[in-house]
Formats: sequence, C-alpha cells, structure tokens
Amino acid sequence: MQLSTIGTKMAGLSGLRSLMEDVAACTAGASAGEWLNLSVGNPALIPEARDMWRAALAEVLEEDFGGTSGSYGASRGSHILIEAMASYFHRTYGWRLGPENIAVGPGSQMVCFAAAALFAGPSAGGTRRVVLPMVPDYTGYQGLCLHEGGIVGVPPRVEREGDRFRYALDTEALSRRTDIGMMLVSSPGNPTGRALDPAELRALTDLATERNVPLFLDQAYGAPFPRIGETHGEPVLDDHVVHCFSASKAGLPGERIGFAMGAPRHIAPLASFMSNSVLHAPKLAQAALARVLADGRLDGVVRDAITPHYQEKRRFAEKLLAERMPSDVDWRLHSGEGGMFCWLWVDHDWFDDVTLYTRLKEHRVFVVPGRHFFVDPLENPGLAPHATRCFRLSLSADEATLTEGIARLAHTLTTLRS
Repeated sequence: MQLSTIGTKMAGLSGLRSLMEDVAACTAGASAGEWLNLSVGNPALIPEARDMWRAALAEVLEEDFGGTSGSYGASRGSHILIEAMASYFHRTYGWRLGPENIAVGPGSQMVCFAAAALFAGPSAGGTRRVVLPMVPDYTGYQGLCLHEGGIVGVPPRVEREGDRFRYALDTEALSRRTDIGMMLVSSPGNPTGRALDPAELRALTDLATERNVPLFLDQAYGAPFPRIGETHGEPVLDDHVVHCFSASKAGLPGERIGFAMGAPRHIAPLASFMSNSVLHAPKLAQAALARVLADGRLDGVVRDAITPHYQEKRRFAEKLLAERMPSDVDWRLHSGEGGMFCWLWVDHDWFDDVTLYTRLKEHRVFVVPGRHFFVDPLENPGLAPHATRCFRLSLSADEATLTEGIARLAHTLTTLRS
C-alpha cells in the first residue's frame, strides 16, 4: 500500500502525539497508579461543571431524544444552539449576530483544521501559509495544514522580568512575512497562559486588514467561558477577526463542540466544509450547550467554580515551585495571567527538554518537552537554545500529584545539573 503525500503526513504522529502514546502505554498496566502525569491537557473534572453537564444532557435526552440523537442536523449548527449563541453574545457583549455569522464544528480544533484547508495552501495567487504570530503556541496547530511546510511560527521576543520571563509579539518579524493565508493564535494561550494585550491585538487586526486575511483568535481558555486565564479585555467584533470558542475547557471535552463567529465571507466556507467533511457536530451536546447558555447555568459555574479552581491551582503550583526547585538552578516561570499550565524555562547549557522528559520518566513522572510547542525549532539556530530549555506542567492534576511530581522534578534537575 502506498500513501499519498498528504496521507503520509497525516498518518504520522507529531512529536507530542508520540509522547501521548508513550504516556498511554506506560499507564495502561498494573503500575498505572504509580505514575504522576503532569503532561495531561485534559481539563480537570470539576464537580460543579460535571453536575451541570450531566443534568443538561439528561434533560435533553428525556425531552427530545428523537430530535437530537435520533436525527441528522444542519451542518452550520443546530437551530437551537445558533439561536442561543446569538442571544447569549448579544446579552453579554451587545453583538448582533445572525446564523450567517456562526458555524459549529466537532471541536474548535476541527474548526481550525477547516480554516487551514480553506485559507492556506496552494492557490491561484501562490502558496499561502497558516502563520502563528507568536510561538510557543498550542502544539495541535502543527497538524492542521495538509501541505508540507504549510504552517510557520514567528519566534517571540523573550523578556526577563526579575525572576520570571515573558514573551512579546515581534510585530516587525511578522510583518515581513509575505505568505500569510491566515493567522492563528490562542489567547489566553497554551502553554503559557499569556493573553494578547490590546496593543498586540490591534497590531494583528491591522495586519489582517492590510493583507485581507482572517485572524483566527482561539479563545478556548478565555472569555466569556471558561475564563481559565485572565484576559486584557472582552472579545471585539471585527470584519477580519474570527473568534473560536469551545465547550471543552468548560467541562465537556469528550463531546467535541466548538464554534466560530465572524464575517459571513469567512463563516460560510467553514459551514460548507463541515457539510462536506463531518456533516455536523454532535446534536445532543449542541442542545445541552444551548440550554446552559440560555438559562445562565454556564456563567454561574464559570464564575463560582471553574475560574476559582484554576486560580487556586496556579497559586498552589507557584508556591510549590518556589519552595522545591533548586536554588542554584536558573529557572524561570512564564508570567502568566492564569491558564491550565505552568511554562518553565531552565536557562543552562546543560539542560535539554527531552533529556528531562526521559529522566523524569525513570521516576514515573510525565511532563511535556517545550520544543513541541514551537514549529520546527531545531531548524532555527536562534530559537533552538530557548525552545529546548522549556517544558510544560499541567495544573489539572490533584494537589497530591502536583506536590510529589514537583518534588521529583526538583530532584531530577539537581541530578542533571550535577
């Protein structure tokens, strides 16, 4: 059997997906309980969010199983969810939206995959690319484009802030690119929790307008839900901006519901893509999301449970790191506004992210090497020394797992330094 060029690319596993396979294999046997997984991207199972979704799904099943799971639906999204979204965003932000402004898909990653196929790649005007304005960013983006070299990342400016550090958008480097088909950025971001500030967002929007390309803002962690990370303002409508939202981090990751909002010229192709590929997103979950948007349950759970949960986890992890990490190791935490992760930089020549992964695995701890959040960092001599000295810790684990995992991390760093 011979795969096509695109088939070969899509049949392979990205670096991070290979690591996830490793995690699954190691934790599948009798020793599963001995492993401390600080690499997981799954949101925490917060009781209030769990109970809300369980109740909403049960209500829909009881009242209208035939109209949801028992029938096909509209590719753009179910009428009840489209209507609920339009009403919710009008109530929350004053947006005036119609069905032509909204497209629902089976997860925001699928929405972004559709966008990459629509707005990047070979065309009559030449080859255009998906440009990540500032890496590191969500590693799942790197598998979106079907064409080899179809996605590129712009390295950030690395700024030290006392005993922390922060990435800044390099607008000059971004503006030098002549091959932008679309821009895609998570804000607040994975892995750093960093949100675009108003000046950065304005610069990206201005560039999108100048080049007449869409700017996709993935707000899977931001406002109005799940508000896991702080933001520097509420979402703003613009003809060149497409906002992507998701129910995953609000507690429903397994049901794959994501949606995009923007100008009809961007949304109509997305809706058609859904029709031609997956037909439509799961209707049962769409109906449940419509309910919790309409009756205010989601806002209440976000305010009272989800946002406080991750704020407390962040404080807890930061305190542990300050207490346990070796004092003679130059490590820095990215200045975050929240989020599901801690992003660390160990600024020493002896440190390597994959070596840390391997050594921690010997101690039955999983983290994620930093290089997987950059696009081809080893091909960039200026970026590789930084990208390979970073790693990500998840805050989804319970406090006992975080406590022991960070203790083993500190011990391993001491050993590596020696």
